[in-house]
Amino acid sequence: MKKTGSSRRRFLAAGAGAAALTSCGKTATSPSTGAAGAANMRPYGERSAFEKPVRALRELSASPGTGSSRTPLQDLFPGMITPSSLHFERHHAGVPTIDPAAHSLLVHGLVERPVVFSLEDIRRFPAVSRICFLECGGNNIGDQRGESTPNAQQSHGLVSGSEWTGVPMSVLLNEVGVRPEAKWMIAEGADNCRLARSIPIEKVMQDALLVYGQNGEALRPEQGYPLRLILPGFEGNMNVKWLHRLNFLDQPAMSSKETAYYTELRKDGKAEMFSFVMEARSVITRPSGGHKLPPGGGFHEITGLAWSGRGRIRQVEVSVDGGAHWQNATLQEPVLSQALTAFRLPWRWGGEEAIIQSRCTDETGYLQPTREELVAVRGLNSGYHYNAIKPWKVQANGEVVSVPIQL
Repeated sequence: MKKTGSSRRRFLAAGAGAAALTSCGKTATSPSTGAAGAANMRPYGERSAFEKPVRALRELSASPGTGSSRTPLQDLFPGMITPSSLHFERHHAGVPTIDPAAHSLLVHGLVERPVVFSLEDIRRFPAVSRICFLECGGNNIGDQRGESTPNAQQSHGLVSGSEWTGVPMSVLLNEVGVRPEAKWMIAEGADNCRLARSIPIEKVMQDALLVYGQNGEALRPEQGYPLRLILPGFEGNMNVKWLHRLNFLDQPAMSSKETAYYTELRKDGKAEMFSFVMEARSVITRPSGGHKLPPGGGFHEITGLAWSGRGRIRQVEVSVDGGAHWQNATLQEPVLSQALTAFRLPWRWGGEEAIIQSRCTDETGYLQPTREELVAVRGLNSGYHYNAIKPWKVQANGEVVSVPIQL
């Protein structure tokens, strides 16, 4: 850590010196094109017209609104919170328009007191807020297939982090009295496909949240307005949006989204079901694919994100020589369980071709694998839960590109 701190001080000192040289004898200016005053006030805030990051949209079928949008990780400041407007989306049957005054949540099955809750009923329960990441089980599926995704948005953009506000499911279940024989909770959404997933009762009681708020305001329609489920660390598809029914059973529902999809076909031909937890992974977001460094070398700060569905990130290491040597990166506090963790490492680039990559270790001791290590265990039949190390190539001219993947 002392070495890292010393490198960072040298990096900052060099940056300050360069700034002094370029601004010597000049006064900094900031051209303005607008008039100050009441005319510029808005009832709902918007970002500056000079800020351009947007999500990348992908339609996955002819059905309207069925597809995904990816967070532009390489264009954002690294941290545990993703702007709600840039949070990734994954829709299986469009985005329903739901009037919260007419929406309700049915809780039934193996419970002592079946209940239909209105949104007003749910808002009366004690609320909590929790920061955690949400990740699609198919995140980085392109690299798994050998497509060599060109930037961090296309490779890892199906992950985002938010502060979620709502009611602990344990509080709600105490109200309805779950019977001892109930082992699974079936969560169903109000979208056109009535997406349903089976969730172990242990996870429901441990830390599941019935959520109506995101980042200090109501959920957005694309994120499940007016009510959704949050299961910290579990694959995104299980965090059912537009939630309208909870059914408690003694066995899983075996719905299409946990049998035909979101299972992992191993190399022996057998499918693994109910692999809920998102394993530890990391990615360098700057510099990364699509960026261009000034040629000739110089000081830069490597930044990125790490996360794990099993708990806190304990360590992130960065290599600038293709994995031959590794250095400990600095983790940005606070480091929270099942949340995005930003990391950074000062780097003096010599101007030559370099392969940069990161790997993380979570608090369970799990070390993010290389592609070769992952394929040796899982094979290439499934793209879900692909969490291999992602390398980027910094070319001698400063352009950063994805490293071709060998199948």
